[in-house]
Amino acid sequence: MRSRIATLLIGLGALVLWIGSRFTWLTVDTFDDKSGAATLGIPGATWSTEATAVVLLLLAACVAGFALRRTGRRIVGAVAALAAVGASWQPLVLLAGQPDPERARTLLTSGAASQRADAEVLISEWAEVTNLSVGVTGPVLALLGCAIALFGGVLLAVRPGVDSAQRNKYERKQDREAKIAEDLEETPDSGRVMWDALDADIDPTDHR
Repeated sequence: MRSRIATLLIGLGALVLWIGSRFTWLTVDTFDDKSGAATLGIPGATWSTEATAVVLLLLAACVAGFALRRTGRRIVGAVAALAAVGASWQPLVLLAGQPDPERARTLLTSGAASQRADAEVLISEWAEVTNLSVGVTGPVLALLGCAIALFGGVLLAVRPGVDSAQRNKYERKQDREAKIAEDLEETPDSGRVMWDALDADIDPTDHR
């Protein structure tokens, strides 16, 4: 049960991080001699380029957490936790420190801030950044998403749960035989258990 909750937390963290990365993290005031003053926004997915990749990784980890067995879940949890820590760096630095105006100018000059492949250049090469203001909502949401994913990843790594003994074509033969032997001990008169024993070439009378 805990492993499922942890896996869902990883998925929830990915969703919150994605929502946070859609917000405008920086509002930039620029000026150049020809076009004059302009105010432009830089979304989180542009300022923190790794955010989108981490969102996809966390979503993949969420799916893997349900599909994999115990050891696999433990590894997935550790990877998700490390990814969440990495993704938290940019929003944390943005909130705690002073954003780099030259980086903001480079993003706006290249047109990357529009998040469109065919975007026109937003400002000219000679434009100057006159002011930067940080939008708190986006970075805070991103940090919250990272925290949720980190908690889920650590919980999954520490408490990956116990694999259920499901009968399927991938189940090892010895595991199935051990389960049938246990069922014969507990309910020797069960018709289902007897048929399972015969199907596995086990004599049900040996356990009476």
